[in-house]
Amino acid sequence: MEARASAKYLRGSAQKARLVIDMIRGKNVNQALAILRYSNKRAALGIEKCVKSAIANANEAAEKANIAVDPDDLWLKGAYVDRGPTKNRRRMRPAPQGRAYRERRHFCHVTILVSSDQPGEDDGKSASVTPAVSKRARRGGAAAAPRAKRGASKTEGENSETKSAATKEAKGEKKASKASRLGKALRRKKND
Repeated sequence: MEARASAKYLRGSAQKARLVIDMIRGKNVNQALAILRYSNKRAALGIEKCVKSAIANANEAAEKANIAVDPDDLWLKGAYVDRGPTKNRRRMRPAPQGRAYRERRHFCHVTILVSSDQPGEDDGKSASVTPAVSKRARRGGAAAAPRAKRGASKTEGENSETKSAATKEAKGEKKASKASRLGKALRRKKND
């Protein structure tokens, strides 16, 4: 039995609420409520209300389906926070050097999923699910092609060694010509 509850437009940024959600995700409902009750974060109060609402929703759904669900056996299957609107108030806050910062009020939406199934049980649905294809693979072309392995064959390795030796020689010639030019310039200065 699964149930879901969401709390919309909670005060505070989504980033700060995620800190609290990460503490309780995957835990038993009683443990989660204890953590939220003694947490020192402002977002904990709204999240605690949302968890209690999810428990009540699970009890209600169980009664409608005529199933007995013990609230102590529930655990948080999923918990996530989405960013809500940023209230654009036309108020300014004083800032250093005579500047002014616009006041921004952040809101977030919290969603909690509770389940009475044991954590680790699955319905066999996940085994048949195919992995998602990345954007690069969907695009095709060179982006989707696998990269060549280094040193795949001896002939490639030999070719790379001869190429590197040739480039080293070319660099050496450049250095020598540069040094000879500098030497000539110094000799001219001495003569003048």
